[in-house]
Amino acid sequence: MSSPLLKAVAGTAIALGSTAALAEEITVTDVAGREVTVDAPVDRVILGEGRQIYLLGALQPENPFEHVVGWREDFSQADPDNYASYAAKFPELEDIPTFGGFKDGTFDVEQAAALQPDVVLMNLEARTATEDAAYDDKLARLGIPIVYVDFREDPLAHTTPSMRLMGELLGEEDAAEAFIDFSEAQMARVTETIAAAEPERPRVLIDRAGGYSEECCMSFGPGNFGEYVELAGGSNIADGIIPNTFGTLNPEQIIAADPQQVVVTGGNWDAYVPGGAWVGVGPGADMEAARAKLEGLTERTAMTGIEAVENDDFHAIWHQFYNSPYYFVAVQRLAKWFHPELFADLDPEATLQELHERFLPVDYAPGYWVSLKDD
Repeated sequence: MSSPLLKAVAGTAIALGSTAALAEEITVTDVAGREVTVDAPVDRVILGEGRQIYLLGALQPENPFEHVVGWREDFSQADPDNYASYAAKFPELEDIPTFGGFKDGTFDVEQAAALQPDVVLMNLEARTATEDAAYDDKLARLGIPIVYVDFREDPLAHTTPSMRLMGELLGEEDAAEAFIDFSEAQMARVTETIAAAEPERPRVLIDRAGGYSEECCMSFGPGNFGEYVELAGGSNIADGIIPNTFGTLNPEQIIAADPQQVVVTGGNWDAYVPGGAWVGVGPGADMEAARAKLEGLTERTAMTGIEAVENDDFHAIWHQFYNSPYYFVAVQRLAKWFHPELFADLDPEATLQELHERFLPVDYAPGYWVSLKDD
């Protein structure tokens, strides 16, 4: 057992005793449709994915790590810039024990038990692997419930109920509703305008993590960013080719579809592909470097002769919008790229800044998108 784990268990003994009397047994329905009985408000939480802090931060911005006793080590690798912002403000996160994932079979049940969690929050995508490895049965025998949330497989359907669910577990129902009201109002600024105007929809390619590997191109079918495209008034060229949320298009399919808009999802992935061709957008990103990398991606075979390249309608946006409750910002940004005249008064950056100021623990820093065409 690591020393941070020992510190975490020993250092919270008093908290365990003081909050147990306040908790009441409740039954919740998670996004997998399972009824789960939990003592709430929960005091000790394991995050099955570190990026669940995106939701937790909006619910408890004063101290999002107060109840986190363990988490998967993905936040620091997948989103190092935001991790650094959180670590600067909440240095205690560095001492939270980390572990592997349910999905890749590296989760340590004994370590989880030693942390004495009231609940383990798991992402829906890991359910099959969790059940195949009997992690759920092993944890149930220890009296540790799993609650499934989702903001990746079907973010538009599941983010709001996941936020409400986490609010209920933490006793932060009002904070959850305030965030939901804000996100729905921001989405409506796009969807209501598109519904009223019924504009001609440009053909759009979402190039998922373009430059991450030499292969081109991963994309999205009818879900996630593919759905964002439709909401923003575009037509996703992968819809009808990729049957599920995630998949791949070959260069011939892209050239034949001749997309009028290309949106590359990018981030800081030095932990995975050091010095890769990926576009490093995100908070505080170097915009000159990001733009240079974006321009480099236009030279791939799959982009030969397409309209988006010819007209500089070639953009990059923060990849983690696919995996966070902030997707409404991405929909606004897409809408303004696809229909600049229709959304001349819409300012996605102001929306993202307001999101930080009203709900999030860390300060806003620009850099979440870049384009070869100026607004």
